[in-house]
Amino acid sequence: MLSFQAVSSALPERVGRLYVAYSGGVDSHVLLHLCARQPDWQAKLCGVYVDHRLQAESTAWGTHCRRQCEALGVEFLLLTVDASAAPGESPEAAARRARYAALADLLDRDDVVLAAQHREDQLETVLLQLFRGAGVAGLAAMPRISPLGRGSLVRPLLKVGKAEVLVYARQQGLVWIEDPSNATNDFDRNFLRNQVLPLLKQRWPGLDKTVARSAELCGEAAECLDEWAEAQLAAVSGLARGELAIDQLPVAASRRRLLIRQWLARNGLRPPSRAITEAILAQVVDARGDANPQLCYQGALIRRYRKRLVCVPAYPAVRTHGEVVWPDNAQQIELGGGYRLSKEVSVDGIAQALWDRASVTVRFRCGGEKLKLPGRGGRHSLKKLYQAAGTPPWEREWRPLIYLDGRLAAVAGLWVDEWVGGSKNEPCYRVSWQFRQSV
Repeated sequence: MLSFQAVSSALPERVGRLYVAYSGGVDSHVLLHLCARQPDWQAKLCGVYVDHRLQAESTAWGTHCRRQCEALGVEFLLLTVDASAAPGESPEAAARRARYAALADLLDRDDVVLAAQHREDQLETVLLQLFRGAGVAGLAAMPRISPLGRGSLVRPLLKVGKAEVLVYARQQGLVWIEDPSNATNDFDRNFLRNQVLPLLKQRWPGLDKTVARSAELCGEAAECLDEWAEAQLAAVSGLARGELAIDQLPVAASRRRLLIRQWLARNGLRPPSRAITEAILAQVVDARGDANPQLCYQGALIRRYRKRLVCVPAYPAVRTHGEVVWPDNAQQIELGGGYRLSKEVSVDGIAQALWDRASVTVRFRCGGEKLKLPGRGGRHSLKKLYQAAGTPPWEREWRPLIYLDGRLAAVAGLWVDEWVGGSKNEPCYRVSWQFRQSV
């Protein structure tokens, strides 16, 4: 019989708050019931119902979940999300994205979300990924534990069959919701569950076990490939803006594709299709030397500059023709377009004493600006400094300039003028310029 051991064995060593993703269905109800029976967990356990507002019954389901949590003596939380699909996004994917984003916002360090997917869910996921032409990472399907926000997402029932879940629910006399949409075949997963898998299981009764084992093997292979790709990225990038040195990419096409996928993931982008990866290689990496190619992908521009592959937001910072005032005591300011400026105390940068008594403003390049760099003779135009530093042309116009009392003091994230540099052991502010979220 299904026991709490299935849950406890899957948890990380350190656990803070425990949130059970509770839809009211039989799977999540069984998971919540298993956890609620543990006296030591009562104080840190919470059932979370996410209302996607996609069905008329969703409010009533939330009420049902609240009552069940009250009966179990478990804290209850209802979250309402906007599950509208983005262009090209399926309704299922949109709901999943909104749900996990809401759950991630709950988590502090060491907190855990428990999700109730079981072995048949894993089987369905593997087959759906196979039909979409996924590689080993996709065929690994759902991991048992993965990062979520500042905590973790754990699926403790992945090795448990649906039959075991139902037996437990009936023996415990649980009452759960039956979502009527599960009986329709409009969605791919429902069609697979209702029409295809019953037929396959007539021929191969243990299909869920064997396919789950294949998913584990694919997960191990994907982990090895990720480790190799990360080691290679360290050798071909190592640049401040997370760029790739094109002339150091492997010769083998398969390894080049793998590194491109890993590099995009490092830049916060979802895994690209084979067609996108091939397009980046053909249209950007292997373009003519005198070309200025770019490719738009998930709100980012993949560009090439001086034999370097760069990934930048497609929408630049909002340029103002005047200046932006940096408020007193503010640690960071928003510039629009997703960009922000942040300051932190450092051993180098702009002298803290000068900053604190000055009027600090932010402007953008107009032309003719010059800096006097510490230890170098004369003043240098920003144009020549940018050229020498290999700063891409599109970045030069958008990188903010810091002014103290109307006098140019620094280029955010790059240079500080000699006149504002702190002396030895004098506290300073270092200013960084970054995109607020992953591109």
